[in-house]
Amino acid sequence: MTGSSSGIGEAIAKLLATEGITVVVHGRDEGRANAVAEAIRATGGKAEVALGDLTTDAGAEAVATAALAGGPIDILVNNAGFIGYLSWEQTTTADWAETYNTNVISSVRMIKHLVPQMRERHWGRVIQIGGGLSQQPSAIMPHYNASLAARHNLAVSLARELTDTGVTSNVVAPGAILTEGFQTALTHMAQAHGWGDAWEEIERNATQAMAPNDTGRFGRPQEIAMAVAYLASPLADYISGATIRVDGGTVRTVI
Repeated sequence: MTGSSSGIGEAIAKLLATEGITVVVHGRDEGRANAVAEAIRATGGKAEVALGDLTTDAGAEAVATAALAGGPIDILVNNAGFIGYLSWEQTTTADWAETYNTNVISSVRMIKHLVPQMRERHWGRVIQIGGGLSQQPSAIMPHYNASLAARHNLAVSLARELTDTGVTSNVVAPGAILTEGFQTALTHMAQAHGWGDAWEEIERNATQAMAPNDTGRFGRPQEIAMAVAYLASPLADYISGATIRVDGGTVRTVI
């Protein structure tokens, strides 16, 4: 589980652990990664830690080696990534290259390290954490939007590659998710934007302004985790190359 020392990744790791899965918590900050692993163990779950930077070949190899030290990996969730709140004018070609490496090639590195062993065992799950901006990009963050689209695309290509192997490849696409940091930022922004004082009012108005959807609120990390848990289970054997959107209806399409 890459990028699982906070936010959505942390929620996914904790939920999978409650389902009896031994999770490998990944991050670059030792203290945060260990804190998540310890929280999982405190509730009776099993967790290990793999530290490292996935943006280099050597770093990804070190993470894979650490993850495999406890035994084979059956489920790979590629969540680690970076969001840069920059406009077309602000982004440089270096920003584009860095974002693509962080959000796309890092996932490819882990796939290269872990999927061949899944194929040998004839069972496995590869799940990319994508997003609605891959299909309906905004004017801002063009480099990030494009990297999400690449994540979705590579997941489908991998699914075709894994035909008849017992290993599936799919995408969970979150909408705007209320992580702890995001909630803090919204609370600070509320007065300037006239969103109100009470949190319920702030969330309702901020949702309408930033990510209007059918539920009138932001998603919760646990709701993304539940979609991942489904795709990771034997119940999803017949799902291949699919995108499960968990966005309250933000992306509006009949496809």
